[in-house]
Amino acid sequence: MKSPITSLAYIFVVSWFSWVASAYNQENFIHCLSLHSLNTSSILNIIYTSTDPSYSSILNYSIMNERFMGAKTPKPQVIVTPLQVSHIQASIICARKNGFQIRTRSGGHDYEGISYVSDVPFVLVDFVNLRSIDIDVERKVAWVQSGATLGELYYKIAEKSKTLGYPGGVCPTVGVGGHFSGGGYGVMLRKFGLAIDNVIDAYLVDVNGELHDRKSMGEDVFWAIRGGGASFGIILSWKIKLVSVPSVVTVFTIKRNLEENATDLVHRWQYVANKQDDRLVIRIILSGMKSSNHQNGKRLSIEASFSSLFLGKVEELLPIMQRTFPELGMTKEDCTEMSWIESVLYFADFEPKRQPLDVLIDRSFAFRGVFKGKSDYVDEPIPKTGLIGLWELLNQKEVQFARMHLIPYGGKMNEISESETPYPHRAGNLYNIHYVVSWGGDEDIAQKHISWIRKLYNYMTPFVSKNPRGAYVNYRDLDLGINNINEYTSYEKASIWGLKYYKDNFERLVSIKTKVDPTDFFTNQQSIPSLLSSKKRREHETS
Repeated sequence: MKSPITSLAYIFVVSWFSWVASAYNQENFIHCLSLHSLNTSSILNIIYTSTDPSYSSILNYSIMNERFMGAKTPKPQVIVTPLQVSHIQASIICARKNGFQIRTRSGGHDYEGISYVSDVPFVLVDFVNLRSIDIDVERKVAWVQSGATLGELYYKIAEKSKTLGYPGGVCPTVGVGGHFSGGGYGVMLRKFGLAIDNVIDAYLVDVNGELHDRKSMGEDVFWAIRGGGASFGIILSWKIKLVSVPSVVTVFTIKRNLEENATDLVHRWQYVANKQDDRLVIRIILSGMKSSNHQNGKRLSIEASFSSLFLGKVEELLPIMQRTFPELGMTKEDCTEMSWIESVLYFADFEPKRQPLDVLIDRSFAFRGVFKGKSDYVDEPIPKTGLIGLWELLNQKEVQFARMHLIPYGGKMNEISESETPYPHRAGNLYNIHYVVSWGGDEDIAQKHISWIRKLYNYMTPFVSKNPRGAYVNYRDLDLGINNINEYTSYEKASIWGLKYYKDNFERLVSIKTKVDPTDFFTNQQSIPSLLSSKKRREHETS
């Protein structure tokens, strides 16, 4: 048996050699990039290492979850901010030659930091400079680069047309690349489906550094990238089909607490929200409330906020609500008519009549905080007793900020088959749940909040989808699966969370991955595995 001193010396020597090797490979990587560039000076202007004064600001600029900004969080050996496709191609070729993984970041909203964190030496390809948007109003299509944000996309569409839109998410600072590659839902999903249901082409750089469009990548790969995550290459840009929206839409937000019948209203909502006119989405945000004097921070009640978008005028909405959900008591006075782009501001928590539209292209308005998220799908209404137990959890006073977002399905989501794209959560789902908890403070406070959201998630087990329990890949959750048990191959580990994200589509994704990236170069903690790579790892682990 080695003595503690011998063991420490061994660890030190290994760490030292690892550091020297990484530094050597870093120099070789940068030299390789210059060899693969037509303009060496342009390459040097987009490369950042830890010795560069701008390194930290470039790295931190797009980190939205501050859990991953600490000194202990692994940092990239090199950050590349490409200006053109050749820079991406060179980054892939040179990373492979020098033993680096690649992480690709568009908006930086990844819930577990996977787009810019790795526990092995890696290069970060940051799309902050690749954000062009080309709108063709006549053909109702657009090309949008992966580094653009949803807010930038919506803003550009509205600049060109008052009656075109796109059915993406409500957070304007989310990057297009990550949003599309995971599915992308928003408040128009019941009318138009997901963002990926309206993607018609893409440019992808594969593991060999070759550029493909839909035709040359093949229908299998094109299917996989629309919801299967960043496991098959680096997607430079997307061609999307724009959707027609009315010149006037209607929004409303009605808030109710427990004393105002919130339990009965939430319960009733489960039976009607997915069956209403497909132009109408009524989402619910559930949160704990504090009294005006806070009473030592104790939560006193639950607030259910019913927030709605209707693709039409208020005169059309009123009879629909009276017929389908009269219990909410919505009146004309609760409603506001506005343009579609103003409704984008509304759901991003801006004031449409007071806030200028260009706030949508200002990344400084991004929400940054320390948070943990999870997700679920509900296929049967939760009974009132289940809701009452849920209120007790949301009322726990030690939780600084917690919310549950409920968005109804139905409509267009029922018309698209589970296998049409990798995103399988379609017909049969009443609604999706997004759980989020946020906090400020030291590590003890962090662990209390992470433990709380896990307790909440466990409580919800009887009330949500089963076999498998569904989850949304864009609300990345590393709690799913068995990532640290060596007795399982990477494929066996991945199948546990993979079935939650993709259901039966997981096997097809693995098959495509094995063909196009057999050595599993494009890998992360929850990437689609290659069967060939998994087999080799298993043989290595058991040898």
